[in-house]
Order: sequence, then structure tokens, then C-alpha cells
Amino acid sequence: MTRSPPVPGTKPLLPAGALSRLQSEMNFLSPSLKKVATHVLVQPEQVIYQTISELADAAQVAESTITRLSHRLDFAGFHAFKLALTGDLSGHNAAQDIGNTGSTSEIIAGAAQQATQALDNTRSVVDPAAVDRVVEALRTARRIDVVGQGNSGLAAQFLAHKLQRLGRVCLAHTDPHLAAVAASSLEPGCVLIGITRSGSTLDTIQTLRLAEKTGAFTVAVTNRARSPVTAHAQEVLHTSSPESPLAGGAISSLASQILIVEVLYLSLTRQLERAQDVLRTTAASVVEKKI
Repeated sequence: MTRSPPVPGTKPLLPAGALSRLQSEMNFLSPSLKKVATHVLVQPEQVIYQTISELADAAQVAESTITRLSHRLDFAGFHAFKLALTGDLSGHNAAQDIGNTGSTSEIIAGAAQQATQALDNTRSVVDPAAVDRVVEALRTARRIDVVGQGNSGLAAQFLAHKLQRLGRVCLAHTDPHLAAVAASSLEPGCVLIGITRSGSTLDTIQTLRLAEKTGAFTVAVTNRARSPVTAHAQEVLHTSSPESPLAGGAISSLASQILIVEVLYLSLTRQLERAQDVLRTTAASVVEKKI
């Protein structure tokens, strides 16, 4: 099978969907790219929930092969490919993830169920020993920085607020440029926590890498055990909240991250000798802000 030669100065047009593009290109792919394409075509419902590392492991190829296939199919990267793939799966639960179905009562019940399930799942996967090690680092840290993008930035800000109430020197950074500057100024004895559900958020990975180079204690809070962010974290605290690329930050993701925040806060409170005194002082500081 051969392609018709393209008109000079133009690029051959590919079909609109991810699956259609894979099928149309299958006969022209190298053996390694074909391995990935075959895996995706057989298990597309699993692939939309996988990181690039997980797909590479499943297809037994290098991560760079996934990226090359995405580019070959004219997508900006693997995440863009997953978005298109999710759109192809018209009968998939992704429609429910973004609240397009059901009555208002059913939506309320479904959202509550998602949050509850995420809390239960996260409780089962978080490692108490890892929590204890992170809390010890927070207890002795001269400075703590927390970073996160998008919805993970909300969890980062909440964690920083909780630690400040305990008298810890802690800042949250949701701007990737400010986060990079802050990370580069850390020293041994400082802590940087990066929150990313996917584990593949480029800005958070880069910030952790910068902090790692300074000798700071680095922590990743992520849903993915096998994800790029974990390569730059001395400790990893796992959440559990499966989410399709179209969910746009489902309640389950935030709920699972907030559980980690609360666990760190309560565990640190127990370790600090003057925690209750500090909490009374910081609570009193905002009394006049309320009627």
C-alpha cells in the first residue's frame, strides 16, 4: 500500500480523530511506533487514563517513542493525543465525568460519590511511613514551598495556608516562573512539595528538578506511581482519583489532594510542641476580620 504523493508545498491531511489517524497511518509506521499504535487500538479506554510512562511500559517502548507517534499523527504531544482519543470514545464515561448527563439530583449524588470514592481510594494507597518522613522534614524545615498548576494549585495554596497557621514559613506558587525562581533559591534544610495529579505537568516537574539541584528535600503528591515527577522527588505521597483528560479537574482529584493536605497538617500538629499555642495566636489574628 502506498500513499498518493502530496501536492508540492502542502502537508498531507490526516483524519480528524485519534483512532482514525492511527488506522490510516498504521501501514506506514516503523515497528516501534506500530507497537504503540496497536496497543492503543486494542485498549483505548485504558490509554486515556495512563501517563506517558505507563503507556511506554505497557507497550514496551521508550517514552520518546510515544512522543514521536503523537507528533507523527500531528498532535502537539501525548496529552493532546489523549484529548482527541477521549473524544473518539463517544460511549465512554467521559461524558459523565463532565456532568453532561442525568438530572440535578443525579449529578449531586454522582459528584458526592466521586469524592467519597477518591477519599477511600487515597486512604488505601497513601503510605504512613512516607507521611511520617515528610512530616519530619516539614517539622525541621527552615522554609517550605508548595507548587501546583491549575486545580492542583488550589491544593498547594490550601496546604501553604494550613502550614502557615502552624507557624511554618511556607509559600505557595501557582505561577511557574515565580515557582522556578523560588525553587532555585532553596538550600539544604528547605522543603519543596510539588502537587500534580497526572505526575506529568511540565512546570511542576521542572520546579522539582530545580529544587533537587539545590539539595532541598523534595516531595511529589501525585496520582501516578510511574510518572516523570517522581524521578525528582525524595518522597512520593500517592493519591487515587482516576480522571479522563476531558474531566478538567474533577472533584475526585481535589478531594484526594485535600486529604493528603489534612493528613500532613494533623500529623505535623501532633509533632510540634507549641502547636496549640501557635494555632490560638494565628486564629486570633483574624478575629477582627469577621463580624
